[in-house]
Amino acid sequence: MVKNKKTLLLTITCCTFSILNCLAQESPTSAGGNLTGSNGSVSYSVGQVVYLTQTGSNGSISQGVQQPYEISEVLGTENFTNLIQDVKIYPNPTAHNLTLNLINDNNLALHFQIIDLNGKVYKSEKITSNETNISVSSLPSSIYFLKILNQNQEIKTYKIIKK
Repeated sequence: MVKNKKTLLLTITCCTFSILNCLAQESPTSAGGNLTGSNGSVSYSVGQVVYLTQTGSNGSISQGVQQPYEISEVLGTENFTNLIQDVKIYPNPTAHNLTLNLINDNNLALHFQIIDLNGKVYKSEKITSNETNISVSSLPSSIYFLKILNQNQEIKTYKIIKK
């Protein structure tokens, strides 16, 4: 009789914790993982039934969905990589403005170009300070390249995502 009471008590305790754990999440995922390849990596989940997106004047955020923050150097010429330092481009992805920060200790005559995937140049301007604000609000949503050039010689190219 004592053995049956202990078994019953253990069964009730396990069931109670199982039920409480099931109720702890609103939408549990059924599977997920990480994939890595030669072009990058991705995290994924399967089974999310609902998510909410909030949009404001500075951008948007999606609850429960993994969002990338991506700045990737697509091309950098080895001979010129030491000419400019500490390049920061943000926010990426963007909907309205990009900020380009860099250190130009060599006082080079730098300029940038924003180019689409077909090679069409949308913007080309001189970089006159360490911080340059670039308006991209008039560009259609797509992937672009931001090239940094010194006297028409390409120094670095970055991939930009326009929402």
